[in-house]
Amino acid sequence: MLRNLRFARQLVPSSAPAATACWNRGFAASPQGSNPMVTTSGVQRDPPKDLAGVLDESAQTLFMTELFRGMMLTLKAFFDKKVTINYPFEKGPISPRFRGEHVLRRYPTGEERCIACKLCEAVCPAQAITIEAEEREDGSRRTTRYDLDMTKCIYCGFCQEACPVDAIVEGPNFEFTTETREELLYDKQKLLENGDRWETEIAANLKAESMYR
Repeated sequence: MLRNLRFARQLVPSSAPAATACWNRGFAASPQGSNPMVTTSGVQRDPPKDLAGVLDESAQTLFMTELFRGMMLTLKAFFDKKVTINYPFEKGPISPRFRGEHVLRRYPTGEERCIACKLCEAVCPAQAITIEAEEREDGSRRTTRYDLDMTKCIYCGFCQEACPVDAIVEGPNFEFTTETREELLYDKQKLLENGDRWETEIAANLKAESMYR
């Protein structure tokens, strides 16, 4: 084989520096032009020169020991405990601080929490919130319009932090994909419905994080 390679080198014209450089890179690391062996890990090493080394290399090639070692590793992983879950039928734990779909909450009496202070609208860096309010007969301020453009929202949580009554909250729901852009333009009724749906989980999360706020 080495003789054939030397003959091939003689056929390379002197005007082909790229081929010559490729040849030199292949044999520069091997002393006296010996033929290096490349293992499965990509490491070059010299071929065995004693009888024991030759027999060992021949036995590994004949009995395909590397193949069986790989199959044993695959078999071991087959019986190990699985780390994957069968989503969506199984779901992993979610942090209480997770910022998902927005909701508008109510008091236990059913009254809306939002007092139309517009702090969330002012602090929103994406300008995704639009609020209109009016005064009620009892003198309290309540929103007549609360629009949230979910296509603009960056889920920073500033609206939730700015709200003095915990009215606007980013809930634990992350499965709210839609087919059209219009479905992501939330109005007040949509946000209140989200709050009624996720109130139990949101109340528990806020209670767990109350000591850090």
